[in-house]
Amino acid sequence: MKVEPTPWLRPGPSPRQRRDDVLVGAAVAAVALLNLTLANSAGAFVLGPPPAWPEQVFWTLACTVPLVVRRRWPAAVAIVISAAFIAAQFRQSPEQQVSHGALYAALYTVGAWSADRIRARRVRIGIIAAMFGWLALALVLAVADLPPDAFAEANGPLEPLLASLVNGVLVNVFFFGFAYLFGDTAWTAARRRHELEVQAEELRRSQADAAQVAVMGERVRIARELHDVVAHHVSVMGVQASATRRVMDKDPDKARTALAAVEQSARTAVDELRRMLNLLRASGPDERPGGVGIDRVEDLVTSVRDAGLAARVGVYGQPVPLPESLSQAAYRIVQEAITNTLKHASATEVDVRVRYHATELEVDVADNGRGAPTYGTAGVGLGLIGMRERVTAHDGTLEADSRPGGGFRVRARFPLVRVPA
Repeated sequence: MKVEPTPWLRPGPSPRQRRDDVLVGAAVAAVALLNLTLANSAGAFVLGPPPAWPEQVFWTLACTVPLVVRRRWPAAVAIVISAAFIAAQFRQSPEQQVSHGALYAALYTVGAWSADRIRARRVRIGIIAAMFGWLALALVLAVADLPPDAFAEANGPLEPLLASLVNGVLVNVFFFGFAYLFGDTAWTAARRRHELEVQAEELRRSQADAAQVAVMGERVRIARELHDVVAHHVSVMGVQASATRRVMDKDPDKARTALAAVEQSARTAVDELRRMLNLLRASGPDERPGGVGIDRVEDLVTSVRDAGLAARVGVYGQPVPLPESLSQAAYRIVQEAITNTLKHASATEVDVRVRYHATELEVDVADNGRGAPTYGTAGVGLGLIGMRERVTAHDGTLEADSRPGGGFRVRARFPLVRVPA
């Protein structure tokens, strides 16, 4: 079942806006009282003989003072001011100019600030209808009381009475229409501003989530690099140190050779760590020229031979230039497979093959050790996880399992992306 979105409700006025309303309402009331004083002083009693001065003040304040809470209770304020305005005209209070402005401001506020849109529409339409009803009644009463010479000096193309009626109606349509439309426009603008703020907040959250994902991805990449760099050389050094311990007394020359290999492996590990740290500090691409690549597989095999393992390497097909990231990924997979052989397989032989096919690059590392039950079962171990991540990043496939005749095999296939030599 489709859930309809909750209609937006404009929040109420802030404390600062409430204070502004009080100041504006008080200022409007003061101006209205000044206008009332001037009208009495000039004898400008358009509606007829005015009531007593205290009643005039009362109606003037009744039409203006409610503005101090216009944004807190917009519908109530508009109704009160409308009723006071009609009553003031009925009682022939001479203050009209400022009271008209207060009425239009109250009508605008209903459209701009009322949370209940249906109620806001009904209140405004009701007030406008009441005002035009009162206008019609006032015009009828005024026409009935017109003296015979009321339009003695009229000289326009229209009938004087008709011109007066049209003028009164048009002016009121113009002002009431603008108050109605501007109120709706202000409410729509506030809603759109709210939607923009919500979208901006969602964008900030999305950016924060993306940054979190990027941080986690970077941590995984660092962990993978550290594992690949450190594990291989430490494993080689462990095997060589073990061999040194066994032959130190019987064959000092072999022990020295093994210690030299340990030293060389340590230097290589430090060099690769330094290169990797420089790469992580760099702001450029993930892989830089000059790093390890598939063309350095022979160096891996040489270090394995120095550790006492019978190792072979074969390159089949015509080698082609590869993207640096693809070349390094293939190298790391071979390195991790050899590391697993040294650490877990108890193997005596390892066979490394690199095949350049027409559409793919294949690396194949097989040993004659004890196979999957001893190490590297599918889905287990950081080494295999890192291999799968590297292969997946290049849209390749990985096979890692026991060989039918004994031992373990790692085979990775990458789509061959050629680059200019």
